[in-house]
Amino acid sequence: MATSHCVGFPRIGRYRELKKATEAYWRGDLDQSALMAEGSRLRSMHWRMQQDAGMDWVATGDFAWYDQMLNHSMMLGAIPQRFEDGIEDNQLDTQFRMARGRAPSGQATAACEMTKWFDTNYHYIVPELHKGQTFQLTSRAVIEETAEAQEQGFNAKPVLIGPLTWLWLGKIKGEHFNRLELLDDLVVVYGQVLSELAKTSVQWVQIDEPILVLDLPQPWLQAFESVYNRLQTHDIKIMLATYFGGLQEATTTVVNLPVEGLHIDLVRAPEQLMSELDRLPAYKTLSVGVIDGRNIWRSDLSGILEQLKPAREKLGERLWVSSSCSLLHVPVDLSSEERLDDEIKSWLAFAVEKCDEIAVLGRALSGDNSDKIRTLFALSDAVACSRKTSRRVHRKEVAQKVNAISPRLMQRHSPYAVRQKLQREKLKLPLFPTTTIGSFPQTTEIRRQRGLYRKKQLGRQAYLESMQQEIQATIKRQETLGLDVLVHGEAERNDMVEYFGEQLEGFVFTEYGWVQSYGSRCVKPPIIYGDICRPEPMTVSWSVFAQQQTRKIMKGMLTGPVTILCWSFPRDDVPKRTSCEQLALALRKEVTDLEQAGIQVIQIDEPAIREGLPLRKEDWPEYLDWAVNCFRLAASGVKDDTQIHTHMCYSEFNDIIEYIAAMDADVITIETSRSDMELLDAFEEFEYPNEIGPGVYDIHSPNVPEREWIKQLIQKAAEKIPPERLWINPDCGLKTRDWPEVEEALTNMVQVARELRAEY
Repeated sequence: MATSHCVGFPRIGRYRELKKATEAYWRGDLDQSALMAEGSRLRSMHWRMQQDAGMDWVATGDFAWYDQMLNHSMMLGAIPQRFEDGIEDNQLDTQFRMARGRAPSGQATAACEMTKWFDTNYHYIVPELHKGQTFQLTSRAVIEETAEAQEQGFNAKPVLIGPLTWLWLGKIKGEHFNRLELLDDLVVVYGQVLSELAKTSVQWVQIDEPILVLDLPQPWLQAFESVYNRLQTHDIKIMLATYFGGLQEATTTVVNLPVEGLHIDLVRAPEQLMSELDRLPAYKTLSVGVIDGRNIWRSDLSGILEQLKPAREKLGERLWVSSSCSLLHVPVDLSSEERLDDEIKSWLAFAVEKCDEIAVLGRALSGDNSDKIRTLFALSDAVACSRKTSRRVHRKEVAQKVNAISPRLMQRHSPYAVRQKLQREKLKLPLFPTTTIGSFPQTTEIRRQRGLYRKKQLGRQAYLESMQQEIQATIKRQETLGLDVLVHGEAERNDMVEYFGEQLEGFVFTEYGWVQSYGSRCVKPPIIYGDICRPEPMTVSWSVFAQQQTRKIMKGMLTGPVTILCWSFPRDDVPKRTSCEQLALALRKEVTDLEQAGIQVIQIDEPAIREGLPLRKEDWPEYLDWAVNCFRLAASGVKDDTQIHTHMCYSEFNDIIEYIAAMDADVITIETSRSDMELLDAFEEFEYPNEIGPGVYDIHSPNVPEREWIKQLIQKAAEKIPPERLWINPDCGLKTRDWPEVEEALTNMVQVARELRAEY
C-alpha cells in the first residue's frame, strides 16, 4: 500500500479565523485563553480535513501563532536578550514581541528581522545567532500539539524544521564566527524533542531540511552526516524532507544518511526521481512530492501515475505520496468559492482538494481500480483537456505584441546622469527629500465602503466620491506633515497585486483564496489563467484627481510586472517569462498614460525581484535577464525628465547588485531599518550611481521611531551613499498601520530631514 501524507497544512483557517483572533488579542478584544481555544479549534479542524480527505498521516507542529521558524527559536530557547523579561510568565507574548516588537504584555522593543522563505512570498522571523550561544528546550508546543492530535484520534506525524536549516537561515549578531560551532548544543535540544515525541508513541517525525536544494558549502553538507547520526539514536523514524528544488550534488550524502525516509520535490525537480531510485538503500522509504504545494491548478493524475510507475514497481509499500512542499502556500478550501465560473473552478485545487488528489494517487498506486478511482481519473483527464483547448486561455493579438518586443523598448532615451540633471531642474526637491512608499492606513471606514460597493449595496458614484474624500484627507495630512513628494494613499486599492489583476484580462479572483504572507498578514493572490492585456487605464484618473488637490509633486503608484507575476498564482502551461512580458507591455502603456496626464514621478514597485531568484546560482542569469528586461520594458517609455522610482523590501542585494543597477530606476527605495542599514553596504561597494531611499523605520512594528533613532540611521546611510543622492522614507507601505502612529512617525521623519538639511 502506498502511504499518503501531508507535508504541512495551512494554519490560517478557511476564513482567516487565526488572523482575526490574533489581531483581536493584540487589540485587547480577546483574552489569551480564548485565543488558545481558537487555536485548538483550528488545529482540530485542519487535522479533520486531512483525515477526511484520506491522509494516512496528518501533520502536527506546522501550526504557528505567527511563524514556524519563530516557533523553533522559542523551542530552542534562542530568544534575544532584549525579549527575556516575562518569558516564563508569557511565552506567547514573547513570540509576538520578537515578531512585531510589541505584545499585550512585556516591554516594547525592536522586532527581529523578517525575510522571505526561500523563493516564496511567505516571510519568516530570522533567528539571531551569537558567538558562544547555548540552547535549551524552552517551548514544548510541537510535543503538546502532537499529543493533542493523538488524543483526538488522529494519526499524527510531527513536523520539525531541521537544525541545519534553522541555523543556516539565522543571522549572526555581534562578533562574526562560524555558526556551525553552535551545532553540538543545538542537536542536543533536537534530541530531547525527539525523545519526548517518541514517548507520545508517534512512529514517524518529519524533519524539513530544504537547504539541501541550495548551493551548500561543503562543510555544511558534511555536517548533515554527523547531525543525523546523533539524531538516529532516538526511538522514532525520521522522514527527512527536502523541497523547492532537486538535491543534485547532495544526493549521495542524503540517500546515505541514517534516516528511515526521504521526501523529494518532483514538481520542481521531476528529473531527480530516477537518480534517487537508483541510489536509495533497500531499507529506506521514499516520499514523492507530486502534487504542487505552491500553485492552485488541478493535477494531471494520469500523467503522475505514469511518472511513478518505476517507483511503484521498485519500492512497493516503501513508496509514500504527498505534495511537493507544505500546503501553507495555497488557500484552504475551494468548496467555499461561489464567484468562480464552473469552467475555471474545475481547473483548480486548494489545500483540501490537493489532499484529495494525494489520497487518490495513494489508492491508485496501491492497485485500487474501483469505479470511484476510475471516475476521479477520468475527471482529471477532462480537466487537463479543458485547459489545453479553452479559447479563454490564448489570445493571438497578445502573442503578436510579445513577439514584437525589441531591445530598443527597454532603454530610456538618455543615460541616468543626463536624466538626473533634467529631473532636478524640473522637480526642484530639497536635500534629503521625504516621501512614503505609497499606501496609507486602510481604515475601518475604507474597508466598509469597499465591502458595501463589492456587495452592490453602494453605487459606483457614491463609492468614487467616498474614496476621493479619503484621498483628499490623506493629501491634506501629508501637506500638514511637510512631506516633499506625496502619494494619494491607495484608498481604492484592496491589495497591490489584486487591484491591478482585477483590471487586466487573463486574471480571475477568489473570494476566500487567502494565503499567509507573514504573521496575521494574509493576501488573496490573483490567478493568471490566460494571456494578459490591459483593456483601459487602471490608475490614471485616481492620480490625476490626487494631483489636482495639491501643488506638491504627486507620485503615480504601480506594481511592477515581476511582482504581479510572483504574487499571483501563475499559469503552469507557459514559461513565467511569457506572462511577465505580457504584464510589462500592459504596464508600459499605463506608465506613458500617467506621464501624458501630467504625473512627473512614477513608482513601479518590484519587491519580488529578489524572491523570484532560482535557488541555484547557475540558474540566476537567465531569470535576472528577463526579470530586469521586463521592468525596463514597463518603465522606459517615458521622457528623460519623468522620474521613475521602484521599491524593494526584505531583500539581500549583495549578490545581484549589478542587476538592480541594470534596472536603471532613477530612485530605488529599500527596506533597511531592521538590518540597521547593513543592506546599503552592497550599494556602497558597487558604487551604485542612482538615488536611494533607505527605509528609516520599520512599518511592520507598531512602535513609533524616535527622532534620534531615525537620525542615526540616516547619518549611517550618509557615510555609505552621498547625501545628495539620499531620500528619506519608511521602509514599506503604511496600509496596515493606524493613523496616530503613522502621523507621529512621519512627523519625526520629516523633522529629522529638516535638521539634516541644516547640518549638511
